[in-house]
Amino acid sequence: MLYLQDIVIVRPGTTEDEYGNEQEDWGDGATRISVSGVNVQPAGGSTEDTDDKQIVVTGWRLYTPRGMDIDLRETDRVEAWDTTMQVIGKVARWPAPGGGVHHVEADLREVA
Repeated sequence: MLYLQDIVIVRPGTTEDEYGNEQEDWGDGATRISVSGVNVQPAGGSTEDTDDKQIVVTGWRLYTPRGMDIDLRETDRVEAWDTTMQVIGKVARWPAPGGGVHHVEADLREVA
């Protein structure tokens, strides 16, 4: 695999709405972490009909090279190619023989 892609991990901040409820802030309050040298590939997709609207869900899979761990959480989003994707499920950190992380894999979903 080629690990030539750059991504930005977006971690939400928090803000309060007009009623004092805490909400995720994906705008100016979000933390942005630039990461280079990963691989993001298409991983299937689906079409869903909800409320008379058709939604196309595109799946992606993120991989890091051997020995590379990244600070990615299941509550994060990933930006790449002018596209925002959300992390789906747990981030897999595969163990390396002798300790540490062999590589990281994560399922991503773009909703358009």
